[in-house]
Order: sequence, then structure tokens, then C-alpha cells
Amino acid sequence: MLRPISFATMLLVTTAPGAGAQSSRFEVTLSAAAHPGPLTGRLLVAVSKRTGTEPRLLIGPQGPALFAVDLEGLRPGEPVSVDGGSLGFPMPLGELPAGDYRVQAIVNVYDRLERADGHTIWVPWNDGRQEFFVAAAGNLLSEPRDVHLGAGETVRLELSRVIEEAPLPPDTKWVKRVRIQSEKLTRFWGRPVYVHATVLLPDGFDEHPERRYPVIFTLGHTVPFSFTTDSSRVRGLGEINPVTGLETGFDFYRAWSAPGFPRMVAISFEQQSPYFPDSYSVNSANNGPYGDAIVEEIIPELERRFRLIGKPYARIVEGASTGGWQTLALQLQHPDFLGGAWSFQPDPIDFRKYQLTNIYEDTSAFAVPAGQFVTAERPFRRTMEGQVLWSTRLLSLFEEVLGSRGRGGYQLTGWEAVFGPVGDDGYPRPLWNKLTGTIDHEVAGSMREHGFDLREYAERNWSVLGSKLRGKLHLAAGDMDDFHLNLAVYEFESFIRRVDPDYPAEFVYGRPTKGHAWHKQTWADLVRTMARYVKGNAPPGEPTDWAGR
Repeated sequence: MLRPISFATMLLVTTAPGAGAQSSRFEVTLSAAAHPGPLTGRLLVAVSKRTGTEPRLLIGPQGPALFAVDLEGLRPGEPVSVDGGSLGFPMPLGELPAGDYRVQAIVNVYDRLERADGHTIWVPWNDGRQEFFVAAAGNLLSEPRDVHLGAGETVRLELSRVIEEAPLPPDTKWVKRVRIQSEKLTRFWGRPVYVHATVLLPDGFDEHPERRYPVIFTLGHTVPFSFTTDSSRVRGLGEINPVTGLETGFDFYRAWSAPGFPRMVAISFEQQSPYFPDSYSVNSANNGPYGDAIVEEIIPELERRFRLIGKPYARIVEGASTGGWQTLALQLQHPDFLGGAWSFQPDPIDFRKYQLTNIYEDTSAFAVPAGQFVTAERPFRRTMEGQVLWSTRLLSLFEEVLGSRGRGGYQLTGWEAVFGPVGDDGYPRPLWNKLTGTIDHEVAGSMREHGFDLREYAERNWSVLGSKLRGKLHLAAGDMDDFHLNLAVYEFESFIRRVDPDYPAEFVYGRPTKGHAWHKQTWADLVRTMARYVKGNAPPGEPTDWAGR
């Protein structure tokens, strides 16, 4: 996972003079040394009030103003104009207040891909590592400039820098990094597609080559459980964070390596698609067969390389937010393959609670009827005290500026790529118009029909799933989740309790004022809980020498 503006739509369609820098413009050129050309991608100019920092590193819904245009075959030296007619966030360039700013241009570079479904599209492309476009290898930058805007000036920027690929940290005794090519995804995209895995090994792994281990797939982590052996990189050693309920990564390392701690393997994935830093581990019309790739290719290969037990009872999935949705989806879709799921504050698992939108019945994602003549802005993000930080309208505008045709790599368009159908142009078909908020109910129906509304999917298939999931489902959320994700968890529990009040599924809610980062127990305690669970479900004769005490 990852704002009320009542007149945002009006601001988008007008360039009438105002009190700001309505006549300012940016002229951007491409350096041949940086990119011989031609260049296709999304050009953004970031305008920040903060000095001393590159504006691109601050990009977010509460960051710099952004102004954007698409580039198609731009050649070196050819100027492109970003002006009052360009799409802007949170206002058009003509409405930007006069003043001193730091500005920078960045291009999210697109590649031409011929997909197996017959569509040819232009999208960002990498080797599967998680990268937001502001730091993605191969994207282009100008040097930051400090300028005054508001006097009709033309600011010239040159795309002269290329972002270099960040080196991977070296492997250690504890942490190994592997890259596995998926043949299924490679066929779909017509390019080699890789899934990256970060593997956390238990103490004694090398000293006991005969031992096999259960595995916890920690979806959404970079290094599982924030594990680190470097105490200088963490704060609050020996303390539990009062907001998250978690220990530091170094404190987790001390528990993980201690005598008597369960000896399990933990593995996280990086599986970036062209539309979002995570594929959500499911088959998708826009992203391809990531679900089949993870279950049929990637996990079996990891089990071979790292001496995993390789049986359903010894495969556990865990994740929060994006990872929480994946965790529940994988367990529901592969009930015989996985042995248990711990899902924390998952992205919407009931699309009647798509944050605060019912995508099947509401007509607008932006406006909430509040009386005969009154509407209210629909919130998207809040503080744990309830203060609204972003509206759905604001986030939608932000994402539309980041990229046309769903190519901004942010949350709303990421969901559309995972859950939704392919449009006639080959790109994800939007669930709602990002400038007006009008919901496309055909898209909503397609998302439900194809099983991405997980509560509806579970209910529709409960005659088969019910007996297979007994004791396997563990869900938790804070009562004041920043993104209102607790509401869909409540609906999922209501469905379960309606079917069988005594069904063995766990639902835990953090109260009071527990937000999106809240966890019900520390990482070390969670691993101990999972170890007891796996040991208790091990069939007779299966090894338990890994279980600790």
C-alpha cells in the first residue's frame, strides 16, 4: 500500500491566469551522451520547495508539484515543452504560486514489448528487482536547478544523467540472494522475466547438510523480518516500537541465532511488473501468470537449492499490506499447496470495501453523497487519530500525472493491472476515470468474476475451500488502519462467522488507534508461533529436529 481538493477537476481543465506562475514554462532537451535516442517514456518536471535535496527523491502525494508529458521518439537536442497545457499535480503550472524553487526533470523510460496476447505496448522494463521509477536503473535525469518562477520565464533543463544500477549487497552466512528465470512469464512477455528471492538461513545450515527445513515465505519484505547483523544501522535496540509492535532487525537477528530458536528458512520475493513494484503473486491478464510461476517454478527451485521439506504442512506464507493480500490470495487459490497464512492489514480483500468505495454500487470514487445537495470528499489515507491526509481524488490525480495508461507504478493503477482486464489498447483498463472519479462497473464486475475480490471468491468456493482451510487462516489489522483496510477484514470475518460461528480461523484487531504498521506480536514471537503450528501439523514420521524448544 501506499486528500480533499474540491476543485481539482476544474483546475485540470483550465489554464486561466491566476496568482501564480501561469506563464512559466520548462524547455527540456535530451543529451546524446546520455541517450543516443530516440526516446519514449514519461517526462516529469518536479518542482520542490525544499533545497539541498534532489526533487525526484521527494516524489509522492505529499511531495513536490509535478508536471508531465509523454515522449514518443524524442531525439537528442530536440526541445520538448512542459507548460500550462501539461497535466499537473496538485495544480496546473499556471496555478503554481510565484516563488523560489528547486526543479528537476526525470524520464521514466519505456521499452517496446510484444506480448503473447497479441498486444504491443510501451512500458517501463527491468529484470524484476523492486524499483520506483525515481531510482530505476536506466532512467534519465537533469541536474537540479534553483530557480525563481512567476515572471514568465523559460527554464531550460537537459536530460544529461543516467541512473546507474544499484549493486546488490554481498551474500553472507545468513542471507543469500538468487535470481530465477520464469519460463512461463518469459513466454508471456517475450522477454526474459526473473523473480528475485532473498533467503534467510538458520543457524547451523552449513554444518548440518542432512537437515531439511520448513519455510516461511515473507511476502513484502526486502530481507525477511528486517534481519540485520549490523547494530549500527538500527535505532531502539532492545525496545519494542510502540507503533508497529515490532523489534529492531538486529534484535530479531539475536533471537534468530540464539540457542533453542526454531531453525526455519525465510524467503522474500521481488517480482516487479511493468505496472507496479509487485505482481501480487497471482495470474493476471495484464501482468501474466505470476501465480503459476511462483507455485510451479520458483518455489520448487528454491526447495531444491535450500533443502526445504517441500511438503504443504511445511510451507507458510506471511505478509502485510500488499504482502497481506498476496498471502491470503495464495492460500485461497492453492489450499492444498500451502500449510498456513498469516495476513496482516491486507490490501482490500472485499471490494465492497475498496478502501471506502463499494466499486459495485458507488458511481463515483471521489464524491460521497452526504445529503440532498451536499457531497463529501472520499478519504484515502488518514492518521491513526482520523485526520485525513489524502483524498481518493488527490491520489488519482497524482497517479495520472505519474503515467498515462496506468504506467505510473503507484497503488491505484497497480491494483488495476493486477485485478482488472486488458483494455483495447493493450494497457490495463481503468476501474475509474482518474480525473472525474466515474467508476466503470464492467471493470468492477470483471475483477469479481476473475476471483480478485477474495471474500467473494472464498464465499463462492466455500463448499470446496472450507474443509481445506481449517486452522490455516490468521488475519490481523489495526482498528485505525491508515488506509481503512480493516473494514474489508471485518467483512471477511463476518462471512466466515456467518457460515460457521466456530470455524477455526483467527482474526485479531489492534485497539485502540492502531494503524497500518501495527503487528500483533514481534517477528521473533511470530516465528515461534509458526514453528509450533508447523510442528503440530507435521504428519507422523516427519522430521521435527528443526523445531527448537
